Amino acid sequence: MADLSRSSHAKGSDEVKDFICSSCKEQAHADFYCKPCLKLYCGKCIQLHDKWFKKHLAYGRNDMKKWPVLKQVKEFLLKCQAHKDDKIELLCDDHSQLCCTKCAFNNHSQCSKVTQISELTNSQPTGLERLSVELETVLGEIKTLQISQEASIKLLQMTYNEHSAVMIEQMRGNLNTYIDECDNNYVGISGGNEQYLKEEMCRNVVSIVNEFDNITAKELNKMKDEVISIKGSVTSSIHKCTCLHNDLLQILEIVQKTGDNKELCLIASIKCKHIIQQALTLLGKSNKVFNVQSNTVHYVRIPSDSDECRISGICVLPDGQVLVIDRRNKNVKLLNQQYQVVSHWDVTARPCDMCQITPSEVAVAVDVNDSNIHEVQFITVIQGKLVLGRKFQLQHECKGIAHHQGDLFVTSGQELYKYTLNGKQICSIYEDRSFEYTVYKCAVSPTGDRLYITNYRQDKLLTLARDGTLLATYTDPALVYPLGLHVTPAGQVLVCGRWFNTVLQVGWEGESKLAKLATQEDGVSWPLSVCYSSTTSSIIVGQGDDNILVFRVE
Repeated sequence: MADLSRSSHAKGSDEVKDFICSSCKEQAHADFYCKPCLKLYCGKCIQLHDKWFKKHLAYGRNDMKKWPVLKQVKEFLLKCQAHKDDKIELLCDDHSQLCCTKCAFNNHSQCSKVTQISELTNSQPTGLERLSVELETVLGEIKTLQISQEASIKLLQMTYNEHSAVMIEQMRGNLNTYIDECDNNYVGISGGNEQYLKEEMCRNVVSIVNEFDNITAKELNKMKDEVISIKGSVTSSIHKCTCLHNDLLQILEIVQKTGDNKELCLIASIKCKHIIQQALTLLGKSNKVFNVQSNTVHYVRIPSDSDECRISGICVLPDGQVLVIDRRNKNVKLLNQQYQVVSHWDVTARPCDMCQITPSEVAVAVDVNDSNIHEVQFITVIQGKLVLGRKFQLQHECKGIAHHQGDLFVTSGQELYKYTLNGKQICSIYEDRSFEYTVYKCAVSPTGDRLYITNYRQDKLLTLARDGTLLATYTDPALVYPLGLHVTPAGQVLVCGRWFNTVLQVGWEGESKLAKLATQEDGVSWPLSVCYSSTTSSIIVGQGDDNILVFRVE
């Protein structure tokens, strides 16, 4: 194999380069390999080869399994990621993880089965052709996601600009209205009073401008901060997409260059599956099943509560603090990392649901039919305190709320709407007026391409495309009166059945149950809300009593 030529391999880089022609002075990429010659040829040189060696059979790129394996491919596949100077030799079945002897000794000594790769080559299928197809599919989805996220950033900026223009126009309108009133009042005014009226007019104009500075400008700055925060999150996600896209391309090239070496094929297969799983997680399509390890109970009632709690919404902040809404006692409570109430805000109306906007801000859906109050209230957590922000009114009931990259999704009980962050209604996405509460709580997938809805009256979980097209309907004997609904950052769907006190994990497609995570035997009682904390690897369940449940999961 000494005669085989390869392109240069950059020092310190893991990038695997392509084959180049063994004979060509132009260093052209090779398109053929002749096994008898042990040489690679470009399209031009293969013509001379075929003329001189008519009995030799050369293999093209469509048959690269017959080609030799690049030295760089071997190095890339066999190199341990944790110990760069050591070679992968083992597979831990417990963790589905490739490892060198150092990794096995340090991290897998207690695992039940650690096997040498050489012993597995005949027993484990690689399925590289199928994995290649999956890689190409995932590559396309990652690219589509990246394009969608870039569009979201532009829409976010447009939303802020529109809101800013509306606020300024309102101030101008207030000034014009006041000036018109002053013009009308000037009729019949004597010269002695004219100076006084001018001074009064100046004072009122200054008052209107100051009001704009103190209230509207503050609101605009807060919204600007929201836009910056969301844009930062989206930009970070785009960066992850770009990095993963490059990794996918590289592993795809490697998979196509592993040849017939069974050991390398097996290692490539395992690495390929791992990176596909990373991509599915980024795409919000992870069906990894949670495994409950333990659970604890935490008391969230406070002295000012007049009744038993009804925890109908939960949000977990990145620092581990937890916000819960108590529908019956009409308040929002802030819990510290030990799930103790450290602050609260009393609401004049009933808070029904809550969603996270930025790492420190949430939007609360507030709704009381009798008083005709339907609004979204923004709340920020600052140094352990709840600080009220802007709010906007709705012309319909407000039962559930979810957020994705500047879009707010709000349910009315029978309809799902989309709003901007400044309260502008964009469209109605879905409706079902056959019963009351057929469109109750909602959640959105991490990539924003799927929406989930609980149909409380008909015991269903609905999965919709972003345009409202019904993709799937899920029913289950354990899912009677579904209420609490949550989608994790990896796309795992959690839903609560109130009647039989269950917490289920449903596949991201919304078509099948993956696990029954908790039941009445685990202490679940009237589950009204559910949320996953990636900070603590816990599932938090809000109930129809004074306690929340925290389930530690793997």
